[in-house]
Amino acid sequence: MKPMYQQAPENTLHSLVHGMEMFDAIEFDIRLTKDEQVVIHHDRSVSIDRSGFDKRSPYVEDWDLDELLELGFSSLEMLLEHTDIQKAVNEQGKVLVVESKRPSLKVKKSGGWFEKNKHDAHMGKTMHHAEQLLDQYDIPKQSTVHYAFHKSMKNATTLGGIQRSWSTLLPTIRPFGGRNTHRLLALPEYVMTPFSRLMRKHQRNGSPMMPCAIEYLQSPTNMVPLGTTVGLKGRQLKRLNTIRKGFPVYVWPVKPSIEYDVLNAGLSALTDESDPTLTWLPNGHARWNQPATLPLDEAQRQRLDQATKENHLQILNELQDEVVPWKECDESRKRELLTFWRRKWHWSRSVDELLDLERRSGSMPWELVRMIGHRGAGKTKRPVL
Repeated sequence: MKPMYQQAPENTLHSLVHGMEMFDAIEFDIRLTKDEQVVIHHDRSVSIDRSGFDKRSPYVEDWDLDELLELGFSSLEMLLEHTDIQKAVNEQGKVLVVESKRPSLKVKKSGGWFEKNKHDAHMGKTMHHAEQLLDQYDIPKQSTVHYAFHKSMKNATTLGGIQRSWSTLLPTIRPFGGRNTHRLLALPEYVMTPFSRLMRKHQRNGSPMMPCAIEYLQSPTNMVPLGTTVGLKGRQLKRLNTIRKGFPVYVWPVKPSIEYDVLNAGLSALTDESDPTLTWLPNGHARWNQPATLPLDEAQRQRLDQATKENHLQILNELQDEVVPWKECDESRKRELLTFWRRKWHWSRSVDELLDLERRSGSMPWELVRMIGHRGAGKTKRPVL
């Protein structure tokens, strides 16, 4: 009898490797340590029991990397040098979504409340150090994207000399306060930024994809922004596809109850659920964890959609045996898949354009619908360690 699955703490090496094995991509958070190394860590404060601070600063940016590694956190370098990550990116076409985090305003080098130039410089430096490591470990440029809750990302990427693609997480979350404060301060921007305007902002910035909060797609929160309401079904879904025309959208967070609807709408999904035994979703569909790197054609998709709770494991096993990984598909097979997806989701770019883009970049088109492990294998409780 197999032991029960136990989720590893978020953003740890174990969690990240597991997430990459399970899905098409992983998303994780980086911060710059006191000795200017890149650590993978989400919260502003070191996520350990408060007794471990021993009257010292709790903020990640005031700790050296070695101190954080001793606690069990991971560096970006540890992740990139891992053989499973190297194989996933370079041989399977999987993607790294890298979120840079601003330090607490109480950290001296953060720039405090008013020194915007220091805010941008710190973000630029964080991404620059990450880029150096990504280059050192031969991670393809088109297999990574930077993003952050930072309004002036364009200036930050310029200051950091960033060569990879980038995007902005909106509405902006400030580097202070808790969840309720974040949501309250983000509300005015959310109200004034409907889905269509959010997309235009990302397209003007040259972003390869658009991060999108699930609130834009679910009732009743999708009715709050002024402008056209979009969603995952019916007329709202038609409006969504008319607006985006295939522009890649990465939705967060996506719970199992709506996972099928998000993917079926042609959107990529950030998930916190990485239990390999989760094979049947709450809304009555079999789960397919790697829609981009293990792509299903129209007939295979129909077989999976018609599966029942009783026979879905058999169908999943059959498909696992017969599906050709994207990186092993010949041009004819890729053309068949892209034609199916383009017709279903009303993509604007032609199949020839998408194939040409892949030939030139060496990486899968961003349009492909992906499952993405949020913070590796998923968000976990506090303290993380």
